[in-house]
Amino acid sequence: MLKTILLAGAALVIGTSVAAAKELKAIGISVGSMGNPFFVALAKGATFEAKKTNPNVKVTAVGFDYDLGKQNTQIDNFIAAGVDLILLNPGDPKAIEPAVKRAQAAGIIVVAVDTAVQGANATVETNNVQAGTISCQYLIDKMGDKGNMIILNGPQVSSVIERVNGCKDVISKHPKVKLLSSDQDAKGSREGGLAVMQSLLTRFPTVDGVFAINDPTAIGAELAARQMHRTNFPITSVDGAPDAEAALKDPHAKQFVATASQDPFLMARLAVQEGVGLLNGKKPAKDLLLMDSKLVTRENVGEYKGWTSTH
Repeated sequence: MLKTILLAGAALVIGTSVAAAKELKAIGISVGSMGNPFFVALAKGATFEAKKTNPNVKVTAVGFDYDLGKQNTQIDNFIAAGVDLILLNPGDPKAIEPAVKRAQAAGIIVVAVDTAVQGANATVETNNVQAGTISCQYLIDKMGDKGNMIILNGPQVSSVIERVNGCKDVISKHPKVKLLSSDQDAKGSREGGLAVMQSLLTRFPTVDGVFAINDPTAIGAELAARQMHRTNFPITSVDGAPDAEAALKDPHAKQFVATASQDPFLMARLAVQEGVGLLNGKKPAKDLLLMDSKLVTRENVGEYKGWTSTH
């Protein structure tokens, strides 16, 4: 089951559903990497919402750095610490399920954020298929519906897989677009985007467009292109992060043309609300809350309000 919500509509939920919430004492948050601004904003959003319930709530946010063993240990540490709620950005939707079950057996609510996981009590994420679709459609429009395209992939979590699937669906409708590469994992990072893009540009003499699975990857790819004097193709991505917002406003970074927005701060607030409701015995109306993405381009970035946490 799913429920799609617009970001504007989501704001209406804030401030109403937590009023009668039970006090939280401790929350554990395990996300991909605390070096990624997206997850930093997510942790801030969770903290902000949790403190509305209990100003003295203890929030522990850690990155598992895409090491599943490390994430298992983090969940066990949360269990040992006796947290009330875990917000989980899972490294693998199936492999982490036993740890989810251990937490639930200890009376802890588990809410998946940004990426789905089997067995979670609830899930809040961006509509990643839609995000990949609108970002890639814009890219292919910029390419003139033809040419050689690259997808810079990332860690194989559901959010990344869904973005790539959305992108590939668009490509399938444009027979004159040739996909040169779609299986290279740039680790969802600027450094990874730089390294993988350098390798692909060395391998392919003609590239007409690049879709990156998130903004850090795209920014790294744009840097690689500039370093290698290959600035004749557009790049799009997903996140709507502050760095991407700045790049879209930068007249010297013309290669980066669009990003499909997310709002990790609001996503985490909604996830905490779902968790508080579950702690009070309130079952979510839907198992999955999907937040729609909007395309941010060089033309409309001036109207973009950015992530909630930056305003």
